[in-house]
Amino acid sequence: MSENLTVKNLLLKISICLVILLIVMVICIFIGPEMSRRVKAVLGIGSHSLTKTDIQILFQVRLSRIILAAIVGAALACSGVTLQAILRNPLADPYILGISSGAALGVIIALTCGVSFNLWFGSSISIFAFVGTIGTVWLVWSIGRFATAGSSITALLLAGVVVNAFFSAVIMFLTSIAKSYELRFIAFWLMGNLADKGKPVLIISSVCIVTGIIVIFSIAQKLNVLTLGRAEAKALGISTANIRLIGFAVSAFITAVAVSLTGLIGFVGLIVPHGVRLIFGPDHRQLVPMSALIGAIFLIIADTTARSVFSGSEQPVGVITAITGGPFFLILLAKYSRKISWAK
Repeated sequence: MSENLTVKNLLLKISICLVILLIVMVICIFIGPEMSRRVKAVLGIGSHSLTKTDIQILFQVRLSRIILAAIVGAALACSGVTLQAILRNPLADPYILGISSGAALGVIIALTCGVSFNLWFGSSISIFAFVGTIGTVWLVWSIGRFATAGSSITALLLAGVVVNAFFSAVIMFLTSIAKSYELRFIAFWLMGNLADKGKPVLIISSVCIVTGIIVIFSIAQKLNVLTLGRAEAKALGISTANIRLIGFAVSAFITAVAVSLTGLIGFVGLIVPHGVRLIFGPDHRQLVPMSALIGAIFLIIADTTARSVFSGSEQPVGVITAITGGPFFLILLAKYSRKISWAK
């Protein structure tokens, strides 16, 4: 692990990433139509001034969207870090255990059954996606518990594959009988959509996700030991079962919150942890907070690209994360391949 990692060094890295995050947020607020006039108005250049419409667009619509992208990106990245450590699988991401199919099934059931309502903490779509995600995780975890202690990780992975395949079949059936306008919504949701959310939803979601990230950070040192293997962890007095349960439950929870807000956004939980690991090393004490911050930055930039690059139309943010994330990860892999390690 990173033997030279000190509190001062960690705080310095986090502070730098926080500053970069704030700079990216400010820049992305202004990117869009009439960007030049609005920037000049804020800087006091010329006779330009912000109108009420400008203020509403910048500080209500776009700022809310950027905050949403930040908390979702942080949640998916931290979830990916934790699951990669728990499962000791470098290809693990927040959707590896059937979470994506569970959320999609919940949404499709809500649509095909005509369930539609809005509560102060979310819509029927968000609630059904959250319940579908949590239900799927519970099912996969319950199946995995029947396995012997030595093969529990394999059992979890296999259970996730089987549950995902079964739910996918149900999803295809429900999709085949869905109406045309429902199909369009389903397709857009499956590719990720950072639509505007109300303040109560943003506040509750932010508290839930930040709390989850703090819990994951509190077990970061134990995740370091867990990556060494079950025998080594037990020899050091670490309860592998408890750490896996905590990490699995918290990762599933913050992923469920993220999915219920935006739909399915791929690649964030896979490439961000690997990118941070390749650059900064495998120590989870810095891997968790750095992944959260860089995940937030990455998704903010991806969403800004999705809404501004293609004039007159908004692309699903999941498409942008896949298009940009794949080549970016390959570049990192080629440049830092010698640093790849789960434990040094």
